[in-house]
Amino acid sequence: MDLDALRKEIDSIDAKLLELLNKRVELAQQVGHYKLERGMEVYVPSREEEIFGRLTAGNRGPLPEKAIRSIYREIISAAIALEKPLKVAYLGPEATYTHQAALKNFGTSIPYLPMPSVQEVFTAVRRGDADYGVVPVENSTQGTVISTLDMLVESELTIVAQIYLRIAHCLISQSPLDKIRSVHSKDNALGQCREWLARMLPGVDLVDSASTAASVEYAARNPEAAAIASSVAAELYGVPIVAENIMDKTDNVTRFLVIGKSPTPMLGNGRDKTSLVFLLHDEPGSLLKALELFGRRGINLSKIESRPSRRRPWDYFFYVDIVGHRDEPQVKEALTELERFCPILKWLGSYPNTTL
Repeated sequence: MDLDALRKEIDSIDAKLLELLNKRVELAQQVGHYKLERGMEVYVPSREEEIFGRLTAGNRGPLPEKAIRSIYREIISAAIALEKPLKVAYLGPEATYTHQAALKNFGTSIPYLPMPSVQEVFTAVRRGDADYGVVPVENSTQGTVISTLDMLVESELTIVAQIYLRIAHCLISQSPLDKIRSVHSKDNALGQCREWLARMLPGVDLVDSASTAASVEYAARNPEAAAIASSVAAELYGVPIVAENIMDKTDNVTRFLVIGKSPTPMLGNGRDKTSLVFLLHDEPGSLLKALELFGRRGINLSKIESRPSRRRPWDYFFYVDIVGHRDEPQVKEALTELERFCPILKWLGSYPNTTL
């Protein structure tokens, strides 16, 4: 088959794809009307994961799984935008890693609302200024984002989804290394590049910023300052990249949470994750007793972390992630028993246990 014939075949397929895509969106709009009439959520993360799972399982190539998810992410994003205008708040400004995580999860057809702090993301969702919020919760090398943990305890909002994003930091500045006098970024980003900074910029002031993108905005106005952020931020704000991939660990990944007002339905078969926070009485064996409730039922704990409760000195909350949904019988039994001897037990959300 010659080049012209191949192109004609592609054009024919494109026409069929376009017709089918519009038919799919029309059906999605009907689903949206059905949901809205009954007060149901338009965005359902567990349903999206079912779609992605079915498509990738039936894929015979040559398209890789990542490409299929990206393509259908945008198809679903466009359909949701036509079903109901959703607004998503995120830790801004534009081009932060949180913004990139939000785009990865919701696609480009959804309106976004940048917020100056994690607290204000929660506030925007609580007040109804946004339908959902996206916030960072932990990094694979630097650990937990404390402000997010604190807000999860204080807020009545629910975790409805999680997003993993690979982080590739750049040093961004108008000046070469020998002219840089200060480096600005979010505290976690500075920590992820600590060894590189000590080696390449010893003695330079390290300044905590509200976000990685805000640090690039600052570097754009101050020639002797540098920022640590993504190449996307460098391009958006028009500041040159001095060095790429400066993070100390190449497998640098940040986990983000999507917060909302309504819980996510169960997927089942180990495809869900549940997040909890609880407070224990200060007595020997109390933590062991709590954890055994999950172990006896074969429930896997994927994370446990303690944090001062700020109620009184030496009083700690325990944050736990388990594999399973709170509506599964064994999880429900464990939580019921745990509640009997915990002064405080709060369910933070059950949501699809997605990966990179």
